[in-house]
Amino acid sequence: MSERILVAGAAGAIGRRLIPMLKDAGYAVIGMTRSAAKASTLRELGAEVAVVDVFDKATLFRAVAAARPDRVIHQLTDLPRGLDPAQMNDAIIRNARIRREGTFNLVGAALAAGAGRLVAQSIAWAYAPGPLPHTESDPLDVGAEGNRAISVGGIVALENCVLGAAGITGAVLRYGQLYGPGTGADTASGAMPLHVDAAAYAALLAVGQDVSGAFNVAEPNGQVATERARVELGWDADFRMSR
Repeated sequence: MSERILVAGAAGAIGRRLIPMLKDAGYAVIGMTRSAAKASTLRELGAEVAVVDVFDKATLFRAVAAARPDRVIHQLTDLPRGLDPAQMNDAIIRNARIRREGTFNLVGAALAAGAGRLVAQSIAWAYAPGPLPHTESDPLDVGAEGNRAISVGGIVALENCVLGAAGITGAVLRYGQLYGPGTGADTASGAMPLHVDAAAYAALLAVGQDVSGAFNVAEPNGQVATERARVELGWDADFRMSR
């Protein structure tokens, strides 16, 4: 019987690229989204669908239990398409809440359902100022101010929850700035660019292994070192889907 993988945030840019990869690898995939309107898209990609809001804890626990996942991938975000600057102030607050409260609920539901592994999306630009390039052992910027403090606070909560949960093996993928299909950006930009296909590929690799901890996932750059992902996961920043 195929292992079952629940992808939370399956209708997002990474999730839509990840589901076909998981299916090709032989997994049974359950795509979780809060939007009933996006359920048909997930079914077309070959996933079973669970429509549930991560903040509705009771319904979430029931849905995850019904999904019977062996492993869980957390790709939940709440950001505007293309990171529209006019919407970012409010989005930063919503996104931090998903990382803080939503992650707590999802990890609890995964544990209750008996899942043995959880891989979660994090970010690569949350490090505290210091020598470059940053490795995964460098401290996060807990002394940040303003909107950055909100974002970093959400990341710290997410990573502590995923990596500190007893009874489940957790890993966090510290992604660079996404570009490619569904991201709102056609070409690489930012100090740590990352194609959405390569981001999804990192999740595929991480969920199938038992390594734990944080992994920087970005194209070669001077800001963050990506050797751990390349060596321990076998990740390739140049990976692209063939379709």
